[in-house]
Amino acid sequence: MKYADMKTMSVGDFKANFSAVLKEVLAGEEIGILYGKKKEIVAKIVPKTAEKKQKRKLGILEGAGTVKFAKDFSITEDEFLGL
Repeated sequence: MKYADMKTMSVGDFKANFSAVLKEVLAGEEIGILYGKKKEIVAKIVPKTAEKKQKRKLGILEGAGTVKFAKDFSITEDEFLGL
């Protein structure tokens, strides 16, 4: 059974074919695990190489906000540092 380019299988099939499933995942296959009466995907098994960490873009909120202090605002260095 296919679900949008992803192979799917029930929990029972997954349990019965665990080793074969791992071989498929090692070969690059993504597998969805179906559960319940409605056979909804509750988990996905993906190859470790599918993890793509993107670099965080710094400064995306630059200029999006401002800070204003009242004229009578003052704080000691110890208060600022939480001492």
